[in-house]
Amino acid sequence: MSVVLRKRKNADGTTSLRLDIYHNGQRSIETLKTLKLTKLSNAADRENNKTLLQQAEVIRVTRAAELEANNYNLVTDTGKKTIIAIWMQSFVDSYTKKDKRNLQGALNRFEDYLKAIGKTGLTFGGIDALLIEDFIGYLEERSTGEGASSYYSRFKKMLKQAYRKKLLKDNVLDLVERKVKGRAKKKEALTLEEIRTLAATPTESLEVRRAFLFSCLTGLRWIDIKGLTWAEISLRVRQIKIKQSKTGEYVVIPLNNAAVKLLGDYNEPLINIFELPTANGANKTLKAWVKRAGINKEITWHNARHSFGTNLIFNDVDIFTASKLLGHTSMKHTQRYVKAADEMKRSATDKINIDF
Repeated sequence: MSVVLRKRKNADGTTSLRLDIYHNGQRSIETLKTLKLTKLSNAADRENNKTLLQQAEVIRVTRAAELEANNYNLVTDTGKKTIIAIWMQSFVDSYTKKDKRNLQGALNRFEDYLKAIGKTGLTFGGIDALLIEDFIGYLEERSTGEGASSYYSRFKKMLKQAYRKKLLKDNVLDLVERKVKGRAKKKEALTLEEIRTLAATPTESLEVRRAFLFSCLTGLRWIDIKGLTWAEISLRVRQIKIKQSKTGEYVVIPLNNAAVKLLGDYNEPLINIFELPTANGANKTLKAWVKRAGINKEITWHNARHSFGTNLIFNDVDIFTASKLLGHTSMKHTQRYVKAADEMKRSATDKINIDF
């Protein structure tokens, strides 16, 4: 039984990488399609090819470990030789789910942590519960809100996969006693009066104005607003039916008069309704607009969705209906808007307080 990494020159000057696998008297070939070496023309190409070869070696070692473990029903010593950061990068590169960016962020922070403690070459044989607990502390010191918890959950996902691949003899996470601390940063909600004030305030971008107000009235996220087309709008029944980019679930949202007005004139089905800049550019415009309106709140695009949910509950829409309009897959996600609406009501009554 063996797994050998081989190179094959291509006519265009690139080099393909493949694994020759010999197992139980049979030979098979696995081509590593995403790891193709480029033709050398500068130092950057040489460095890139070096990284690709490291990733290919990680895959080779992993395949060998899987075969050996299957043969003898035990965990091999492969993990002791596999560098964690390189294996994790290979895992992220082949990952296809929506939280890939978050996974990469968790890995980046783990690599920064390893540099800080001088263990960039750490292998699976050298990781233990104490090191993971120290990494948790590192995340907590450098994160706000739920950041530490989010990064750690993705880090755990990668470690669990390594355990399944038999690179870890034991699930080291079972021995970690430290819990991730950190509370979610309070999200501001705009009241209906503040939304009206914002609508009456001039801004440098009419498209940002139109799209943000539409978000406040529908609860759509930035990613869904950015790609919203006329195919998802039914003016006859005055509603949106859209597949949410974040959850993959469909949500149907009725459109009131103000929302229909913000849509503008009907166009071709696949034409985007809003012509928006980048998320950073839109938020920069939004920040200046909110300040010009005299609203003393920290507002980003996501606060439009938060405002929509909070105003639903504040105006006595039941939590089940609010959950459906927001496209939540669980009622627990809607509970945060109940709390925000309660705070809004408390703030409203404070304004009519009198002294005796």
